[in-house]
Amino acid sequence: MGSAKKTPAAPVKDRRDRIEEMRRADRARARRGRILIVSVSTVVVAALIGVGAWAVTRSDGDSGKADAKSGSGASGHFSYDKEGVGTWSGKLTRTHVTKKVAYPMNPPVGGDHNPVWMNCNGDVYDKAVPNENAVHALEHGSVWVTYNDKAADADVKALAAKVKRTPYSLMSPVADQKDPIMLSAWGHQRTVKGADDPAVASFFATFVQGKQTPEPGAACTGGLTR
Repeated sequence: MGSAKKTPAAPVKDRRDRIEEMRRADRARARRGRILIVSVSTVVVAALIGVGAWAVTRSDGDSGKADAKSGSGASGHFSYDKEGVGTWSGKLTRTHVTKKVAYPMNPPVGGDHNPVWMNCNGDVYDKAVPNENAVHALEHGSVWVTYNDKAADADVKALAAKVKRTPYSLMSPVADQKDPIMLSAWGHQRTVKGADDPAVASFFATFVQGKQTPEPGAACTGGLTR
């Protein structure tokens, strides 16, 4: 009988070597894939962090700008009716702040203001008062009479007498206002020709504790007195 043929060992070994080589190649590709994924992920995360930091920085910057303009109603303007009463069109915020506020109108008719109001129980001040405190008095429903050095002394005295008789009103000089005598309430303002101008009585009747008042009935005493 002839002997059985044996399968050569070399081809088996070669096949095993090729399989092992293919496995090593697969492992190498897997490692490269993982490295690529990690690299891409790192880039993406870094980009997201950068965008986040930019957004926060921009947000902070915008917030600072908002604070600078806070309560100013800078986008608004006065629209005047046939009687000459101006109504401010911009939003007048009411946040309490302890810093100076850049109001776009002079005298201001609303916006962010000091937590302490100017006393407005018929108070007449012979020196300028802080805008931020006066605006708080307007929030309480007061009328603010202001004048500059072009106003006649007789008109100033007559208006002072009217204010002293009128709760929820105050009076003070504003040197750089555009007209000699002006009347302001929350969101409203007008110029008058003098103390005997009929518009004075009309403005007081409409706006002393008028419907424009954000805080009707709030105190006009117990505030700032200078």
